[in-house]
Amino acid sequence: MNLFSIDQLKYFCFIIVNKITISQTQKLSTMAKAKILVVDDDMDVITMLEQILTNEGYEVVSAFNKEEGMEKALQEKPDLAILDVMMTTHYEGFEMAREFVDNPELAGIPTLMETSIEVLMTTKPSVQAMAREFRNDPNYKELQVILIRDIVTGNSGIDYRAEDGRSMWVPVNGFIRKPVDKNRVLPEVERLLMQKSASSTN
Repeated sequence: MNLFSIDQLKYFCFIIVNKITISQTQKLSTMAKAKILVVDDDMDVITMLEQILTNEGYEVVSAFNKEEGMEKALQEKPDLAILDVMMTTHYEGFEMAREFVDNPELAGIPTLMETSIEVLMTTKPSVQAMAREFRNDPNYKELQVILIRDIVTGNSGIDYRAEDGRSMWVPVNGFIRKPVDKNRVLPEVERLLMQKSASSTN
């Protein structure tokens, strides 16, 4: 049996408490500075997300469609974007997420998609490759939209059929299940902001 002296136990407690304090401080620092863009054509959803996020100390910028959202994104440079799917068009949110990826000024901004569609889970880090496998499966290949997420890394993406029938791929950082609920929203927001903060310090 390993026995520790009182001084050793005090030291271990000191290390643990300080690690917790540092972690909490980092989280609070990230939270206090974070600006979140919410793009949704439903004012009730925007109001609910604003309430959830501002209660946690986040700054919220909102827009009602892709055009306004892209303008706000370029002006405000948010730390995170939450996008609805169906706005002016059926796939406007997907198109906006794609524009984030393709625009060098916005490519580093994590995106969360609001959705009521079932998200398919995988353990493969290449979610795009897994989406292709689903497209070849008779049970899934006719779906207009496939949402997929790797439960290990959190990598996520969208495979949807464009109006001309082509399969379009959009990488995103996660999904928020509708109806909006703070117990689903906040863990995802915190996860992505902490990831972004960690990557920026490396």
